[in-house]
Amino acid sequence: MPEDSIEHIDFDELNEKAISKPLVNHIYTADPSAHYFNGKIYIYPSHDIESDIPFDDLGSHFAMEDYHVLSMDDVDSTTTDHGVALHVKDVEWAEKQMWAPDAAHKNGKYYLYFPAKKADGIFQIGVAVSDSPTGPFIPEPEAIKGSYSIDPAVFEDEDGSFYMYFGGIWGGQLQKYRKNEYGANNELPKPEEVALLPIVAKMTDDLLEFSEIPKEIQILDKNGELLLEGDNDRRFFEASWMHKYNGKYYFSYSTGDTHFICYAIGDNPYGPFTYGGRILEPVVGWTSHHSICQVEGKFYLFYHDSSLSKGVTHLRSVKMAEIEHLADGHIKTLSPYKE
Repeated sequence: MPEDSIEHIDFDELNEKAISKPLVNHIYTADPSAHYFNGKIYIYPSHDIESDIPFDDLGSHFAMEDYHVLSMDDVDSTTTDHGVALHVKDVEWAEKQMWAPDAAHKNGKYYLYFPAKKADGIFQIGVAVSDSPTGPFIPEPEAIKGSYSIDPAVFEDEDGSFYMYFGGIWGGQLQKYRKNEYGANNELPKPEEVALLPIVAKMTDDLLEFSEIPKEIQILDKNGELLLEGDNDRRFFEASWMHKYNGKYYFSYSTGDTHFICYAIGDNPYGPFTYGGRILEPVVGWTSHHSICQVEGKFYLFYHDSSLSKGVTHLRSVKMAEIEHLADGHIKTLSPYKE
């Protein structure tokens, strides 16, 4: 929700009603991508900083410059901040706006995937590599060929294949692309037209490039029809994530301007996916961005809100809460604040 709509909120009361507390409060963190590597939880968030850039629908005020890695020994432990793992000044091709990242692990190497704007103002996605899950990460000299937009999420399937999901509209620039090609005059579809779709590409064995041309992911309603642009409560906006449960693939995402975290269920990493419902109701702070991580047989939602910063939209705090898959395969909806 925009900053001007929260001026009457009692934040002390809100924080008392919150189902979870910020994992760290010495810095602001958002967009948490959580992974369970080698018996320990690692969280790869964006790092929110103060900004005097005015609020706009393109997210210009989200002026993040670096990434910190957080870790937890278990779900009940305190959270450790391992400091700066990568800074924009170390990325040859990037100029600004180090937005939501993700990470992957293979053969003793750790990969940090991140979007950033080039000097021409267009987002691409890069990768940096480390021998440690906490970095520091050494970036590749160029962005991933064929990548665009924002919010990379890298999923490892049970057969050892890795897939990157990405895309985000408005400030994420996905509306400028058709068939992977940028067009300055491209805009959002009309409300009665099919909504823009998230993108997926399988990764090469070294996890540094795409092994195929990126393709769209279909999100369908119960009748098998693609969701429409005007269906703001269900259509994709940003924040792709993938997890697997009982042999099914769960693609989850944010609806952006309606502030829901939703999910859709499919039979393979490419979809199609059928809309399943909401995972998380709206949080304070306009944006909503998440990940889902399995730890010791249970699943946890990592998300953020702006309650610690008293609603300042670009100063968010990472949180976590357990989620439940129901007997029919659906996910029980969480409210971030108790009644």
